[in-house]
Amino acid sequence: MKTIVSIALGLLSLTGLKAQNTTPMENQKEDTKAIVTALEEHYFKGIYEGDIALLETAFHPKTLLFGDIKGTPYAKTLEQYLDGVKNRQSPKDSGKPFKGEILSVHIVNSIAVAEAKVRMYDFLYHDILSFHKIDGKWLIVSKMLTDTNP
Repeated sequence: MKTIVSIALGLLSLTGLKAQNTTPMENQKEDTKAIVTALEEHYFKGIYEGDIALLETAFHPKTLLFGDIKGTPYAKTLEQYLDGVKNRQSPKDSGKPFKGEILSVHIVNSIAVAEAKVRMYDFLYHDILSFHKIDGKWLIVSKMLTDTNP
């Protein structure tokens, strides 16, 4: 009898539980807009113009970058990545085509994943960018990339 009562009480206490996702739909829209702005106005624009200060505002200082470029493994700290951007000719100055495109944004509470394509020089990068909302600002905390150009 004790077992049945314990089970019944346990089941009754479970009926009051709510889902853990407490982000209202309006916040989801605002967060998506903030991530899109970070990608379009800081990430893509910073890459295109070679603007390190602008590009840096899209990233958390401890961001790590991994992937491959034309089959060669790629692993860098944010500092190494920004140094590479600083020491190359920007796509804007090269006159070659550049296009940044957001494929998707998926948000769960304070974390998000964005998928993007970046066409520049002779590359077509497929990026998977992890975001975290820190002190009210969405920042890239990891970047994975691969060159999908044949």
